[in-house]
Amino acid sequence: MVMMGSVLGLRVQAQQVNEGKQPNIVLIMADDMGFSDIGCYGGEVQTPTIDELAHDGIRYKQFYNAARCCPTRASLISGLYPHQAGMGWMAAADMGTPAYQGNLNNNAVTIAEVLKAAGYRTYMTGKWHLTNERKIDGMVTDNWPIQRGFDRYFGIIPGGANYFTPVIYSGNERYKAPDNFYLTDAISDTSVQYLNEHFDAHPNDPLFMYVAYTAPHWPLHALQKDIDTYKDAYLVGWDTLRQQRFRKQQQIGLFPEHAVMSERDSAVAAWDQLTPAKQEEMAMRMAIYAAQITSMDRGIGRIVAGLRERGQLDNTLIFFLSDNGACAEFISSGPRKAADGKEDTFESYRIDWANLSSTPFKEYKHFTYEGGIATPLIVHWPAGIADSLRNTFISQYGHLTDIMATCVDVSGAAYPTEVNGHAIHGMVGKSLVPNFAGRDNKRGKIFWEHEANIAMRDGKWKLVAKTLEEQQFDPRNLRLYNLEDDPIELTDLSATEPERVQRMYAEWQRWGQEVGVFPLDTRNYGKRGQDYRRHINGDFNDNLGGWNVNIGTDANATVSIDTTGKLTGQKAARITLAEPGTNPDSVALLWPFRGQKGERFEVEINAIADKPSDCYLRLEQVGQNDKKVIDQEIAVGTTPGSRRFVSKPLPANGQYRLALYFGGGDQGTTLWIDDVSLKPIQND
Repeated sequence: MVMMGSVLGLRVQAQQVNEGKQPNIVLIMADDMGFSDIGCYGGEVQTPTIDELAHDGIRYKQFYNAARCCPTRASLISGLYPHQAGMGWMAAADMGTPAYQGNLNNNAVTIAEVLKAAGYRTYMTGKWHLTNERKIDGMVTDNWPIQRGFDRYFGIIPGGANYFTPVIYSGNERYKAPDNFYLTDAISDTSVQYLNEHFDAHPNDPLFMYVAYTAPHWPLHALQKDIDTYKDAYLVGWDTLRQQRFRKQQQIGLFPEHAVMSERDSAVAAWDQLTPAKQEEMAMRMAIYAAQITSMDRGIGRIVAGLRERGQLDNTLIFFLSDNGACAEFISSGPRKAADGKEDTFESYRIDWANLSSTPFKEYKHFTYEGGIATPLIVHWPAGIADSLRNTFISQYGHLTDIMATCVDVSGAAYPTEVNGHAIHGMVGKSLVPNFAGRDNKRGKIFWEHEANIAMRDGKWKLVAKTLEEQQFDPRNLRLYNLEDDPIELTDLSATEPERVQRMYAEWQRWGQEVGVFPLDTRNYGKRGQDYRRHINGDFNDNLGGWNVNIGTDANATVSIDTTGKLTGQKAARITLAEPGTNPDSVALLWPFRGQKGERFEVEINAIADKPSDCYLRLEQVGQNDKKVIDQEIAVGTTPGSRRFVSKPLPANGQYRLALYFGGGDQGTTLWIDDVSLKPIQND
């Protein structure tokens, strides 16, 4: 019977493809938006377009992301668990195992790649954040949207940016944003442009468009007209608003009447304990955050209007969700430490308002309690969702991997087992299409791990544990909740159900072994980045990614990548000295890293020049008159020469750099550098 049903489904899908009835698919993701912010999930933020999509479509009471931006984006676009796609942590570091390489891997296939093979034209706007940051810095484009199945792309490849003055990426090029720029509007403008140009040029082809807004991720940057809308709205404070949101959530049927909201986070002060000045400051932070969401909603409205004007709205499957729970991160790094939404600030709205955004849950982004992984999911598809279900909630739970499975289902696409010689993991999601007709899709078990915060969902049962940074995961922190009776995770049943806890934990461990979550890592973001800096890009496979290139005003020189195999690798750094300047540091390649007192390093380098020349290699402490623990002049000949040096012990903890100085040499010289290594020496 299962085989008969599967064959029938494939026949129906094939018929739809042949008749050209494949739906357009528009996948819209918000960034760092909490569960309760938008109006149709209880919030007071003005989101008329999103609310309209919910009213004319369906909403999920329990839909899950992966607790953080990179893991969620990898999981969403691939239909796999983040670790299977290579993104168990973030794009900021390759942590040395396939599951945590910080780069979307070749054992994953994207929705765009799958749908393109089924006749879709594919477009993306917004935030990618699936390429290692070192590769982005080096403009290594082999894992950018265009290379992963999208016909056209506009947005930001890294994870965040100033909304007014970002570096913008279009296709495989990057450039500084023009004047009078606002990123949210630019994402919306380009999305509408792509829609119009698609239907003009390819009216008979289905469209897949992934719109990954950066709003409302920090920094708090918004247009003044939108900020003014909320100028006084948040002076009432988070305590009152949490109560208001929860009452609305119960009234609309998102939570039962008997449910109890979690208490205010103990790290958040009562609103009435703040001074009037502090209340005004904090109210402004939330006003800007709300303004960012409203701007996004307005852009979504333009996308929806464009589909409607083209007569395509009924046959377009639209998803809207958020990449993680509310963000409690404390960010304050701009030139001005003000909360006014201007381009010279770089602020966040803090844990105080994140606690509101998580209503009624506890915890936030990073963690696997509901506040970290629960997302709104709105699905709008007039031609594909039963009329009787419109403006209703789906009570069955789902996971963002289900989006790939749904796209494959409705498009008639074939999900591959191999691409370009690489074996592709099988989908782990379940199509949501049965939910569109009021049926159970039998979702089954879901697993999580992020920074040693773990969870498992199996029917009504959820196992979860929180792990703080720099602390080891401890199974004694495992908690068990019956989400059917206790959707807000207030009553831990682990003591009364110890056998269930052990059974679920054992199953989680088996999953963890399969996808590569071990060893569990709890280092903080900065420490992971610092440790990664010690893995030097010395073969230049990431081009100049991670290197700082300094060329003084007295020099005319270029530092570029040579791909002719001049030395041992496919790539080498090429330094051309038209005018070398007057001092060695007039032309320099610098690799900064953090060192500890007493450490010693071995440094190797391979070099060649078009005529006999020299350069200086130094390992030096930054900011301390550049104290040198290696200081070597290297004679570079016309045949390759490898050199090896051992440093003195580092004099103190602090910032160091491996420096190659080429200035002050002979005019017109070209040198090539490769096989640069920086290896700590283990003490006996």
